[in-house]
Amino acid sequence: MLLLEDLTHALDVVAFAEDALGFTLDPWQRDALRSGSRRLLLNCSRQSGKTIVAAIRALHRATFTVAKVVVVSPSERQSKEFYRLTRELADRLPTPPRMIEDNATACTLANGSRLISLPSSEATIRGLAGVDELIFDEASRVQDVMFTATRPMVSASRGSIVALSTPAGKRGWWYSAWADGGDRWDRVEIPATRSPRISAVELAEAQEDLPPWEFEQEFMCVFGDTIDSVFRSDDIFAAIDTTITPLFGATRVAEIHARA
Repeated sequence: MLLLEDLTHALDVVAFAEDALGFTLDPWQRDALRSGSRRLLLNCSRQSGKTIVAAIRALHRATFTVAKVVVVSPSERQSKEFYRLTRELADRLPTPPRMIEDNATACTLANGSRLISLPSSEATIRGLAGVDELIFDEASRVQDVMFTATRPMVSASRGSIVALSTPAGKRGWWYSAWADGGDRWDRVEIPATRSPRISAVELAEAQEDLPPWEFEQEFMCVFGDTIDSVFRSDDIFAAIDTTITPLFGATRVAEIHARA
């Protein structure tokens, strides 16, 4: 039987984070945790606290429901780091959940929930199904082929998708979801200027140390041109005349330009 405090934590992930885990959350983190959307994009500055949000969500869901949570990261090191963070959060609970299986990248809780953190590799990810929460860590660096391979995992289960990252140019599924995903996605944008975790002095130093495009991408959440682009997107679109009828069928250039 759940105690009243446990019931409060089960119903409110913010209360779980602040009371049971002892975090002092930023206002935007509270809002993101309480998002009722099944599709959540966190376009947030480096060191703003977005990974903690995703890890708290994962632990809360696994603790209070019987859920399968899968985390996809660009590399094995990052997948292990996300899993380590989630396990550290579990150990902070007054009564940590009992594990019946626990290794470097996956665990099974006594209630039947599973948490699996894997690198971005089709060989390791295919075959999983019935996922209740699918998390993409550093989503802009997760290749399109991986999103295509993992997206069906939440179809039958009607599971949630959470994608957290800084931009990596105007390309890939992450940019498409942000720029052209429509109302299906709940978007949260937190540049460093809105994060109380990054001081104005530190931000000024980072701006001096980094190239302008890297600073805007990593700290200001700007989707700019990729470093390997030969021409700027603005120059390409400026050279296009959308009033001319295409020779071979319709075009979406005007639509793409409008959202760029």
